[in-house]
Amino acid sequence: MSLERTLAPHPVDTLPAAPAKLQVTSTDFTDGSPLPESAGYAQGNTSPQLSWSGAPEGTRSYLLVCHDPDAPVVGGFSHWAVLGIPADVTSLDTGAGQEGHDLGEGVMTLANDFGTHDWAGCAPPEGDVPHRYVFTVWALDTDDTGLDASSSLAKAQFMTLGNVLARGSITGTYQL
Repeated sequence: MSLERTLAPHPVDTLPAAPAKLQVTSTDFTDGSPLPESAGYAQGNTSPQLSWSGAPEGTRSYLLVCHDPDAPVVGGFSHWAVLGIPADVTSLDTGAGQEGHDLGEGVMTLANDFGTHDWAGCAPPEGDVPHRYVFTVWALDTDDTGLDASSSLAKAQFMTLGNVLARGSITGTYQL
């Protein structure tokens, strides 16, 4: 079977505009460049380091999502979702997405599309085009979303839509 297809738009381009922009960076990759090999599901399954800055006054928490819009399934594939990151936390270390890693009180890792509550490493089909892994951080004006770790990513994004103060993203690529 051929994997040839029209690639999806950048997922952030399909969202309502955010009032302000966050700067998202990484010490492990630069925007548009390949992710470290260790980010692969079978090559270490290690989440990359991420930092963000520029949160506006009134930020109470952050939501972080990693999404692969190029997965050959309807809607792409979500690899990581972290809700309730405190406003004073502006980075996550390499490996912070590992199962059992303590992200702090009140921080919830939502289920990814593998169905686990951790970083689901890059796993594009062998020989497919380089996949984009879009890490997006939202600054929220609340630290009480009323959600819990059993909430879906779609529900979390919808329920926090009215709380967004700023948003930014960085994109890494991965290919087998």
